[in-house]
Amino acid sequence: MAAGARTPRDSPQPQAQALRPASARPGLPPATPLARPAARAPAVPRAPVTRAASSTAAGGAASAEALARRTPLLARLWPVLLVAVLVFGWNFPTERYIAPTRGFGYALGIIGGSLMLLLLLYSARKHFEWLRFLGPTPSWFRFHMVLGILGPLCILFHANFHTGATNSNVALFSMLAVAGSGFIGRYFYAHIHHGLYGRKLELGELQAGAAGLRALSGSVSFLPDLVARLEAAEKRLLASGPRLSLLGFLKPVVVGFATLRARWGLHRYVRRALRESARNSPAIAAQARRLKRAARTYVDRRLAATRRVAEFEGYERLFSLWHALHVPLIFMLILAAVIHVIAVNVY
Repeated sequence: MAAGARTPRDSPQPQAQALRPASARPGLPPATPLARPAARAPAVPRAPVTRAASSTAAGGAASAEALARRTPLLARLWPVLLVAVLVFGWNFPTERYIAPTRGFGYALGIIGGSLMLLLLLYSARKHFEWLRFLGPTPSWFRFHMVLGILGPLCILFHANFHTGATNSNVALFSMLAVAGSGFIGRYFYAHIHHGLYGRKLELGELQAGAAGLRALSGSVSFLPDLVARLEAAEKRLLASGPRLSLLGFLKPVVVGFATLRARWGLHRYVRRALRESARNSPAIAAQARRLKRAARTYVDRRLAATRRVAEFEGYERLFSLWHALHVPLIFMLILAAVIHVIAVNVY
């Protein structure tokens, strides 16, 4: 054999055959294909979240968190502090240490009366443009609210939480009427503005917010009848209330009771419908608690948005009526305070 010839042992054919797939080798059965994974159970339908909806929800959550961070701790605790001071003054025998006619008690009367007079600066700043050098109106509104709390507190401690002569009683109850009216007006004001210090709301903004929630109806697609029931309840809410414009101030009360009734009925439907669906679908049965929470949250959000739309005109009416009553009370307080000061110092 020649030196350069290759033997069958040196031939590369067996190596080539080794590199072939098993199905291509002669004498071997074809390879069995891999088994496919078993089909999964049908998933519970999820809400198709759009980019606009997700950004709106994220923006709302971020704004709420930012507002909570910006709100000082004292501003959130002032109702508790106010109640604590009032309870202390009512139960503590302040007459042993504070005399209305002299010393610290007399000074409290002067300070409280001066603070109540300074309340008028807010109205002047709001109505006269040439007073803009005093600062922005929202800052004066905050100042107005602070003075409306500190002034009556000083007067109450000045009077030792007791009544006295006729002229002092008239001044005291006039002040209490103005202070109580201010708390009521604060409630009405917050319903037609972006919070206490924001700009005035427009009805179109509230309607747009309610329409944005309706666009997320896919989040309750596992309850197909819920959307129709919810839309019918919203129509009833928007149509509820007195028909006479003179009684428009009663609309928030009527809408509030109608909202509670609609919420109770829709929550009952969610509970019953999910119970029926869970009997026929193991996937829904496994997620029943989460689905019920999601459906109830969606119902509450839509009803709250529709309620605010339905109540808006009523709160505007209430605020205008409150303002027509609040201003005369202030002037009556000023007159009673002047008479009280004259009577104390002259007689």
